[in-house]
Amino acid sequence: MTNVEELCQLGNKATDAGDCVTAYEYYKQAAQEGNIIAQYNLGVCFAVGNGVEQNQTKAVEWYTKAAEAGDDKAQKNLGVAYAHGDGVEQDFKKAAELFKQSAETGNVKAQKNLAICYKDGVGVEQNYEKAVEWFTKAAEAGNAVAQNNLGYCYHNGKGVEKNLEKAIEFYLQSAKQGDISAQNNMGVCYHNGEGVEQDFKKAVEWYTKSAMAGFPVAQKNLGVAYRNGEGVEKNLKTAFELFQKSANSGFPVAQYNLGLAYKNGDGVEQDIELGTQWLTKAANAGYSEAISHLDEATEEDNIEA
Repeated sequence: MTNVEELCQLGNKATDAGDCVTAYEYYKQAAQEGNIIAQYNLGVCFAVGNGVEQNQTKAVEWYTKAAEAGDDKAQKNLGVAYAHGDGVEQDFKKAAELFKQSAETGNVKAQKNLAICYKDGVGVEQNYEKAVEWFTKAAEAGNAVAQNNLGYCYHNGKGVEKNLEKAIEFYLQSAKQGDISAQNNMGVCYHNGEGVEQDFKKAVEWYTKSAMAGFPVAQKNLGVAYRNGEGVEKNLKTAFELFQKSANSGFPVAQYNLGLAYKNGDGVEQDIELGTQWLTKAANAGYSEAISHLDEATEEDNIEA
């Protein structure tokens, strides 16, 4: 073992012991001597402020050194920095290139990130077939986000033949790992009877898991279940509270439902003015139902005797 490798190991031991300042000093020495792993670790220290003042520009500097030497984790983290514009000018194309370099070495998170780039057309031309290819690699390695996204692709026939049973398989794998989007998707499938037998109670169970973890879409869906009494005893007050939580996070569909609750006095004291304010928020966010509702209300106001 070389002296540089020893320094890197001492840095690891200090990190494990919670002594971030000492770890930083060891990594710095090893990184300056050209140790790739230490360069990556030093980048992490600067990125999160471990043992040194947080500095995203310095993080990018050290990630770049390690990435250029072929470190897959540095390539992935540097890709994230370019995608978010952290410590470097935002460049989605560069981010996708770095994710690809890292993904091709087997880095699972990079595979997932590259798949998202292909799915959304970020930094690359949108290509659902390639998205499915990379989501599959990451999903098979156990990445929950990739499993959920692969489920979405099978659910909607994006880049692969539509297969609801496959969609459920991947949603479930992801949901069991605690992915809140996948948990909501399981709820949707049970509510609609897609890939599984329709079961409102199971839908509510999955919506509840996701909603309790703070997922706005699930909070709205669970609110609808309580409002309609589907899979759970009807409770307008609980529905209102769920719509309110989701709406406060900025979810337009929940804002629309909250606006209706206020206008109709469902689960809350009637307040038409506040209801209109929430409907307007949803409309301004582009939610068509809210726009139509406000247009209809305006027409009614303008009707002449």
